[in-house]
Amino acid sequence: MTVKITQRIKGFKVVDETLERPAVTADQPTAKTNVVEMDESLQRPETLVGMTYKIKSPLFEHALYVTVNDVVLNAGTPHEQRRPFEIFINSKNMEHYAWTVALTRMISAVFRRGGDVTFVVEELKAVFDPRGGSWMKGRYVPSLLAAIGEVIEQHMIDTGFIAAKDGKPVTEALRAVAGDPPPHDASAVTSLKGCPRCGERGMIKQEGCETCTSCGYSKCG
Repeated sequence: MTVKITQRIKGFKVVDETLERPAVTADQPTAKTNVVEMDESLQRPETLVGMTYKIKSPLFEHALYVTVNDVVLNAGTPHEQRRPFEIFINSKNMEHYAWTVALTRMISAVFRRGGDVTFVVEELKAVFDPRGGSWMKGRYVPSLLAAIGEVIEQHMIDTGFIAAKDGKPVTEALRAVAGDPPPHDASAVTSLKGCPRCGERGMIKQEGCETCTSCGYSKCG
């Protein structure tokens, strides 16, 4: 565009546009860091890392196998994080099939939403079986769902997703929630047979009959 000068020129200077730009300091990044966050838009990678845990309850003949797969976000960067992505439960006992499929789909959906997903552990551990809990590997578990919650919590601790509460083992924390004191001799408790009625490992021989010290069940009637 041509501009006609009608007045006398008294002075001039050359303007360098680069000098007018503010300097960029070290604490002002020139570009936004691309940090991947967990949300529903994140596509499932072709390969995931995970672990499988075995849950054996005296209440059921066949064990449950819980597999928790994790996704690694921002691998190789200071923002690297390993988070649970999906969960599967398998068992030969088809009695568990319907509710385990529903449970794993719900938990997996929660995992993929991102954010704080540790509440899943607390909700599962708070479930108590009306038939009573059972002893699993020397520890008291109030229900099978609580055992699944304990497995998920232990997995989160092992992978560094959460820290252990108060530095106590998960089994001790779960026993405290159940309100059941630890056994004086865990080896003696685990050596007893499980009761077919209540599932407790408390079957002893009394007057020639196997009797449960927990519910009073007797094989002699």
